[in-house]
Amino acid sequence: MRLDKYLKVSRLIKRRTIANEACDAGRIIVNGKAARASYDVKVGDVIEICLGQKPLKVKVTAVTEVVRKEEASDTYTVL
Repeated sequence: MRLDKYLKVSRLIKRRTIANEACDAGRIIVNGKAARASYDVKVGDVIEICLGQKPLKVKVTAVTEVVRKEEASDTYTVL
């Protein structure tokens, strides 16, 4: 799954366009490297999101196309 779509599906970022712009600006780091929106997310990847005051660091635990709102937080763990 593309990085921008994963960020939207997991509800880490509200909209896919915002996720895409954050990737283009270099604010999304995957496994220590700045990642593009087209990066293919895999289970075990560590994603750092640098938006706002506090950076958020999460580890991908599941990659699914459709997730219910209540189960969105099950696709990652906060580090």
